[in-house]
Amino acid sequence: MAHSILIVDDEPGIRQSLTGVLEDEGFAVATAASGEECLQAFEQRLFSCVLLDVWLPGIDGLETLARLKANYPDTSVVMISGHGRIETAVRATKLGAYDFIEKPLSLEKTILAVKNAIRQRELETTNTELQEKLERGYAMIGDSVPMRALRQQIAYAAPTSGRVLIYGESGTGKELVARALHSNSLRSSRPFIEVNCAAIPDELIESELFGHIKGAFTGATQARRGKFERADGATLFLDEVGDMSLKTQSKVLRALEEQRFEPVGSETSITVDTRVIAATNKRLEAEIEGGAFRADLFYRLRVVQIDLPPLRARREDVPMLAENFLQTYAKRYQLKCVEIGPDAMKRLVAYDWPGNVRELRNAIERSAVLADGKSLRPEDLPEEIRSAQPSQKPAETFQRSSPAKTVETADVLPIPYLEDFREARREFERAYIERVLVETGGNVTRAAERVGMHRQSLQQKLKALGLTRRYVLQDEAQDSDDE
Repeated sequence: MAHSILIVDDEPGIRQSLTGVLEDEGFAVATAASGEECLQAFEQRLFSCVLLDVWLPGIDGLETLARLKANYPDTSVVMISGHGRIETAVRATKLGAYDFIEKPLSLEKTILAVKNAIRQRELETTNTELQEKLERGYAMIGDSVPMRALRQQIAYAAPTSGRVLIYGESGTGKELVARALHSNSLRSSRPFIEVNCAAIPDELIESELFGHIKGAFTGATQARRGKFERADGATLFLDEVGDMSLKTQSKVLRALEEQRFEPVGSETSITVDTRVIAATNKRLEAEIEGGAFRADLFYRLRVVQIDLPPLRARREDVPMLAENFLQTYAKRYQLKCVEIGPDAMKRLVAYDWPGNVRELRNAIERSAVLADGKSLRPEDLPEEIRSAQPSQKPAETFQRSSPAKTVETADVLPIPYLEDFREARREFERAYIERVLVETGGNVTRAAERVGMHRQSLQQKLKALGLTRRYVLQDEAQDSDDE
């Protein structure tokens, strides 16, 4: 979507000439002849930048600037004037103007000022996003097989603009994955915009997503830019998308299909280039069968599907996660508890963590705050964790529509990111075959049956992949025991 520019000047010739030049630069341009018209235009839509004359009939440019910055602080304003005075320029800057240029206008300087103003606003937005990310401590921690495979999936999907649907139980880190996809994408310099579809009332979700004009409904005292428009050229994360109403689903589907929409109360379409990443803890196929979710929207969202493993399916990551959380809270609260004792760690690993990583983080915070020693002990942990015994509960599964089979979220392969395709394929074969061998107890004969190969062919493959010594000898020993 082209950035939108509003030219506010009482001279028709200036409006016309600036419109032609800015449209040639690819901007979408609207005009206004007074401060009142400028404010009325903002009631209908929002603009990326305003070229605002100081001397206007009615309310002057400085008063218009003050009202714009009070009601629409994200809009960049460049002041223009045929009576340039230092006092006026200083006052405009204090009111929030990005730049001040004098008439007669240099078209090159005006274009540069507009581009710089927009760029500055984008940088400020991105900086805010990055600061929030650092403060909230977004990090994907873990070196288990599922986590290495997850990083590989992210590496493959992130550079594209394909939509991604993330499945996972509550607390597994769906937002972390969405942010990782954005951070590793070509849109990483633009904002990451998120919407929790379950937290916004149904009557407000449409306005939240698509924005509204002034007077669109009771309480709409001014125009508001929606999340889809804010994520133009960037990434929009729809969290808990399975809780979205059918009415809203229909409008989201259209926005995805056409990459355009109308704000609530408006008849003017806005075109965007927004990448959508969605997440849910529900089986959307079951929601479709129950009539609660649109099948066409499901297929639009699920260009790429990523299944997150629950924490019980990657217990080997628990020590690393727990230590990380403890160090974070010890530093934040200046606690004396700075390590986890071996007995306490055994309890943490044994527990099933129905609330996943989020529950682990909260448990560590609570235990560390209440602990009275340097090391976290079993008695410092909540009762349900102290008495934990590892269960045999399988990893959560999700049913895919195509192909028609159930895929375990833990059934993933550790593939390192490689630039060379042949090396990547070799590593995939190594990871896949080694996973099958682990599942068959190292028995090459049973593994060959699983992968549909003759035993001799699999042994040759093991030799080519450097796995011969470990698994062929183990298989021969097992065969001897069988005899």
